[in-house]
Amino acid sequence: MPISIRAKRTTFFAFAFLLLIGVLLSAGVAHFLIQPAKKKGPDQIFIVNKGATLREVICDLEKKGIIANKTPLLLWNKLTGHGTRIKAGEYRLNSGMAPLGVLNILSKGVSITHPVTIPEGFTIKQIAEELEKKGLADRAKFSALAEDPDIVKSYGISGSSLEGYLYPDTYRFGRGQPAVSIIDVMVKRFFEVTNPLKERVGESGMTLQQVVTLASLIEKETAQSAERAVIASVFLNRLKKGMRLESDPTVIYGIRDFNGNLTRKDLSESTPYNTYVIKGLPFGPIANPGEESIKAVLYPADTDYLYFVSKNNGSHHFSKTLREHNRAVKIYQKKGRRNRTKTS
Repeated sequence: MPISIRAKRTTFFAFAFLLLIGVLLSAGVAHFLIQPAKKKGPDQIFIVNKGATLREVICDLEKKGIIANKTPLLLWNKLTGHGTRIKAGEYRLNSGMAPLGVLNILSKGVSITHPVTIPEGFTIKQIAEELEKKGLADRAKFSALAEDPDIVKSYGISGSSLEGYLYPDTYRFGRGQPAVSIIDVMVKRFFEVTNPLKERVGESGMTLQQVVTLASLIEKETAQSAERAVIASVFLNRLKKGMRLESDPTVIYGIRDFNGNLTRKDLSESTPYNTYVIKGLPFGPIANPGEESIKAVLYPADTDYLYFVSKNNGSHHFSKTLREHNRAVKIYQKKGRRNRTKTS
């Protein structure tokens, strides 16, 4: 047999053998990709940390028994690059899932989310604490980002922080979700709620910052829906007359590490937020108001009231004159002392 024919046959058989090996390997890899490690397995919480490499994640999946063998998955990903798009987060996985399905979940970022409710009137500090308590964000990092001038400016907000613009609502966030992403969701929710009110803000003669600032005072002064528009009218009436707003919550906001006891000295302390000292609105919002308080500023009640005092039951007494107000203060302060005595 001529050498050339023998060489061709050898080459053909070698190629066929390699092709067969390749097919068998491919079949083996394909089988692994669709074959779960176990038929049944309990759910496991699997965390993908931000910055984790694909190899680290796949090795961790093998350690936890979610996949049986890391090598075929690493090989498949080397060929396709599919798994390089895995997203950080908290996932619910189990060994009954096909490895390809597991990778698909991690690539799509189908992570577990946790509900968190931010009440109306919470400050940046309180929001940060609530998120940390739920394990959703680092308190210090969240606060620093919410007060970052570049981030504030990126939303077209004129204030020095995002105070007032982190809309109070119930959200679902994933553990491992970047704090800046959480902030983005909350600020976008604020604009979603307030954009329909743009025209009314313009008609009010106030800027959005001024509206939000005044709404934050109303939010801190009352939890009664029926009173919001009346309290808004008091503040707006005082502003028109050039009177100081004299709102205790603004003073408290300007005190670092407030201990819960508001003193006469505090009321006379000069800060950008002390409305017993400064005229007009405080330096900026003192909390994050909800839609009702924002609308109360834009659609205030039509009153001549200039004063209000707590009735110690969650509601307020409103007065038109200082004499009437002083009389109400005496009545409700006396009742307050009597109630405190009864409960002590």
